[in-house]
Amino acid sequence: MARPAQITTEMEQEAMRLVKRAKTARELRTGLSVLLPKQHGLTNAGTGESLGVSIATILRMQKEIRQRVDGTAEQKRKWGGRRRQLMTVEEEKAFLEPWVAEAEKGGVLIVPPIHKALIQACGRTIAPSTVYRLLARHGWRKIAPDTYHPKRDAAAQDDFKKNSAKQWRKQRGKTPQTYRYA
Repeated sequence: MARPAQITTEMEQEAMRLVKRAKTARELRTGLSVLLPKQHGLTNAGTGESLGVSIATILRMQKEIRQRVDGTAEQKRKWGGRRRQLMTVEEEKAFLEPWVAEAEKGGVLIVPPIHKALIQACGRTIAPSTVYRLLARHGWRKIAPDTYHPKRDAAAQDDFKKNSAKQWRKQRGKTPQTYRYA
């Protein structure tokens, strides 16, 4: 037989207040995770099935209400977020400042110097893909090169096209060797 949920009357009252002022589905489910077992005798598994969440989520929601009643409610969740970050977003922004100035001048940035600087800043080895993700996180993108050289001389190119031979002559006696595969 399943273990019955340990729900006090204070928890039930807090859950009723939460259900009445609920603005999101999560708040409503949190309140119902206490009310359904207390008022209708459902097990945690039955409550989870009726609310469409797992038993672990039901227990987490009940714990949240229990902590509210006891006054020991956690201010911050322990799950989600960037847990394995090397730097905060503000630190990353400060780290990229020198390269922003160079990019605004029209300079071409390459990843290896940024990668070396990031390794020095963090004091450990870092994969190059981390640099690409850092740049993407701050709105940097790879720009494809132009189809022509920026310092080209268009007049010289047109002159070459007009004055060059229409067909190239074959050089006599110099044919490429043919290779046979066995």
